Order: sequence, then C-alpha cells, then structure tokens
Amino acid sequence: MKYRKFGKLDWDVSALGFGAMRLPIIGGDSSKIDEPHAIKMIRYAIDHGVNYVDTAYPYHSGQSEYLVGKALKDGYREKVRLATKMPSWLVEEYADFDKYLNEQLGKLDTSHIDYYLLHGLNKSRWPKLKELGVFEWAEKAKADGRIKYLGFSFHDDYDLFEKILEDSDQFTFCQIQLNYMDTEYQAGIKGLKLAASKGLAVVIMEPIKGGKLAVTPPKDVQAVWDKAEKKRTPAEWALQWVWNHPEVSVVLSGMSEMKHVEENVEYAGRSGPNTLTDKELALIKEAKQAYLNLGFVGCTACRYCMPCPQGVDIPGILGLYNEYYMSGQSDEIKQKYWTKITPETHSSNCIACGICEEKCPQELPIRKFMGETQRMFTKPE
Repeated sequence: MKYRKFGKLDWDVSALGFGAMRLPIIGGDSSKIDEPHAIKMIRYAIDHGVNYVDTAYPYHSGQSEYLVGKALKDGYREKVRLATKMPSWLVEEYADFDKYLNEQLGKLDTSHIDYYLLHGLNKSRWPKLKELGVFEWAEKAKADGRIKYLGFSFHDDYDLFEKILEDSDQFTFCQIQLNYMDTEYQAGIKGLKLAASKGLAVVIMEPIKGGKLAVTPPKDVQAVWDKAEKKRTPAEWALQWVWNHPEVSVVLSGMSEMKHVEENVEYAGRSGPNTLTDKELALIKEAKQAYLNLGFVGCTACRYCMPCPQGVDIPGILGLYNEYYMSGQSDEIKQKYWTKITPETHSSNCIACGICEEKCPQELPIRKFMGETQRMFTKPE
C-alpha cells in the first residue's frame, strides 16, 4: 500500500480508502447488506494496508454504519481512522447536532469519530448550519472527545466551495467528487488545488463515477485504451488519473465485491503523484471525449433520489439509458430494460414532481431523462 500526507496532520493515509456506500446486498435490497461478505471485504482491505474507512448516516438506508461498526471489532477499530457524516439535511435545531452524532456513535459502537463531515454542503444547507452554530457545537464535541477533526463533503458549484473555505478555517479536510469525466464539475480540479493550497486534506469520492468508468467500455473507448503501451483495466485508468494529482490525499472506492477490493488494493500499490506520462494523460482525455460523444449520463447510482413516491426505479433506468447510448443504441439493451424494469418501476409512472431532482447531488435533469426513456423503452404490443 502507498501512503500520502493527510493535509497538515502528522499522519499518513492510505492511497485507497474504503467507502461503505456500495456494500454487497441481498436480493437487490440496499438495506439488506450481506454482512459476512461485507465484513470480510473491509477486513481484507485493512489487512492489506487501508487505514481510512468512510461511511455516512443514510448509506444503505441507515444500515452502513451498523455494518462498519461490526467490521471494526476484533481489534480493527484501532487500525484505522474512521469517517462518517452528519445528515445535515435533517438538522433543524442546535440539539440535533448532538442527537445525530450520539446516534452514530451508538451505531458504529465507538467512543469517537476520527473524521466527522458535514454531509453534502450546498447553498441551502451551509447557511443554515452556520446559523444554528455548527462550529460552536463542533468545538464542544472535539473538547469532549466525540470527534477529532471536522470536515465537509460537497455537492454544489465552485463559487460556493470557495466561499465555504473563505468563511471558516475550522475545517481540517474536505471531500469532493473528482474523476476524469468531471474535471470542471462542482469543485473540480480548481477546488482540489484551492483546498490543498489552504492545507486541507482532500478526500476524493466517485473516482470511477459510480462504477460507470469500470465496466466494459464501448468499442470507441476501448479502442483508445488499446493504444496504450502500458495496459490497464478501465477502473485502473480512472483511479490512476485521480492518484496522479499530488493534491489528493485519499481516494475512496465503494466496493461491492471482494474482487473489487483485491484489484483496488493492487492498483493503489502502483499509484503515485505525477506518475502518468504525457501520452497516457492524452489518452485519458481522448477516452473522455469518446464517452461524451456517446452521450454519457452523469448518474453515479448513489440512490439519494430514492425512494421515488411513484415507485420509479430512477437509478436503474438511468443506468440502462446510459448503456443504451454507449452501446450505439442497441436493441439488446432495450430487451434488458424490459427484463429488469417492471411495469411498477417503469419511467411511465413518473409524474414529474421533481422531488428526485431536489435530492440529486449531480443536479441531473431527471424528469427530462424519464420522459426520454418513456419514449425510448416503450415495449411493443
């Protein structure tokens, strides 16, 4: 395992962090984690050098923190720094800060959180948390030992990101989305460099864009990778691009199979700042353009949009929408859609209420996509 500095702290973090957002599940139900499998995966990662484990209050319908707590028993808690996130959208009054932190400490079965994040800061949540006195509260929580360091995760535009860093010097670290498809999206590379310049550790989420950059690529993208002298899987290309940035502290991967853990640990062992050649960086830009030419959809399958009041399987539909365009509008994907998406979960049930768009951290025009898929995937009589 390779290690990197964690901002100004006198601590080295593993290049790979374990993100507990996409753990293996049973029967397609995200709230039913395959506990033995998930625990084995997390412990394998720790045994192979991973020392940063990240979870959050809503992951797996509230079950992720329980699972992580179980995985860190038997001496594993002492081997890692643990990160979780306050559900900032649920905070309505000052007392809620303690309410949720104490609940999370109980779920994780730990006395303290090493890295506590304000989850998903945006234009509406940030002013409200400040007004409620989040920094005053955080100082008390640090003083009594329940949290060690305060940070935030971010889903909004660069201007707000810059403002947050200007507003406060009380953050030790931040978590942003970054991958080679999203270089100028939200905080982007500009935000990465700004945070690092201020001494913050920068944690990267969605380095493989919810797994979309790891699947078997369309032939046009594969043709780009085939030109490379050093052969890599699509997932490794995506991860090495992020690790190539010296400002990055740790890259989170939401792994759902043991194979993913084994491969990512191996990739991390080959990582390093400024290790990609100019030719390799040019190939990655070419692959990005090839994806864009095919109509790449920015859904990361985070499932924050769910449940839909009308029962629409939004992440499943957007995933197939993406596959359809990347496959060159293959009829095979239409057949797959009709098999996987039931009449009860079809986009035809969408009433365009917009609730999903309010929740979407990617700010996708979901209603537009649902309308397009209604026409695109209408099953012939």
